[in-house]
Amino acid sequence: MTTLYLDHRDTRLKLEGRALALYDAEHRRGTVPLQLLDTIVMRSAVTLESTLLAQLADVGIGVLAFGGRNARKLAIVHGRSHNDGARRIGQYRRVDDGAWCLAWTRRLVRGKLRRQQRLLAAALAERPDRRLALHKAAAQLQQARRRAVDPRTTSIDTLRGIEGAAAAAYFGAYCQLFAPELEFTGRNRRPPRDPVNAALSLGYTLLHYEAVRACYGAGLDPIIGYYHALDFGRESLAADLIEPLRPLVDEWVWNMFRERRLRSEHFARNGDACLLGKAGRQSFYAAWELFARPQRRVLRRLTRKLAVTLAVVGAERLPSSEPAS
Repeated sequence: MTTLYLDHRDTRLKLEGRALALYDAEHRRGTVPLQLLDTIVMRSAVTLESTLLAQLADVGIGVLAFGGRNARKLAIVHGRSHNDGARRIGQYRRVDDGAWCLAWTRRLVRGKLRRQQRLLAAALAERPDRRLALHKAAAQLQQARRRAVDPRTTSIDTLRGIEGAAAAAYFGAYCQLFAPELEFTGRNRRPPRDPVNAALSLGYTLLHYEAVRACYGAGLDPIIGYYHALDFGRESLAADLIEPLRPLVDEWVWNMFRERRLRSEHFARNGDACLLGKAGRQSFYAAWELFARPQRRVLRRLTRKLAVTLAVVGAERLPSSEPAS
């Protein structure tokens, strides 16, 4: 199973038997068997009929469409969800279980900090000239890990504070790994204002989408999370799930620039926004697909395991509120 990335203007999609046909104007560019597809990502203007969209969803092929100015709008179409309602009932019940939410959050924060440390250790071997900054940040992350697992840390808000302070130290060292002409001095977004942040934001968006799809496939509600607070329109569970995986995206982006598969000339300015150009997107998506495959497997395994646990909770009978006869 793979992802089809469409970044050519005026592409039209048609269903021909059990294959997806791609047309440019009146020219047929080729076909892709539906059985090989997991996701379609539309980065530019693509035309397709509603019946095709319904067919894609019916066979479980997700569609991710970027649109609007600077591609800041996003539409997602999912395939069929899992039919076990007990999983969602259990998910909703756990929201009010403070001990469970704390344990869930502690695992996420611990996993994220561990992977951030690993990235800095790998960076130290490649960039000994940044030894001081990397060692300092690594020491702060180690201290944060100790606080995160300390039994005296009994508040999710405290864990959020630990994770936030660690992220500041981590990105302070991470930005030292990139060439000065990239103008990467720290994390920024909406819009990203430099090439590294543009690549990070796109990577995080695509990974978040994978988590949303994994949630639906496992019969979970991506809106209801336990670490990220409930907020209108936010897929908090998906945000929870990708938190420990973000450092993997960071490392992948660093390698893309380090190996010069992404370069400053691949990006353009549009007001305050830094945008990845077409040549850069071709390099980005080709490499992203190889990176994303194992992450999809991890997310599917995590959501299925979580769903099975929550289904047990959902199947439990609540005490009756009716008075005894």
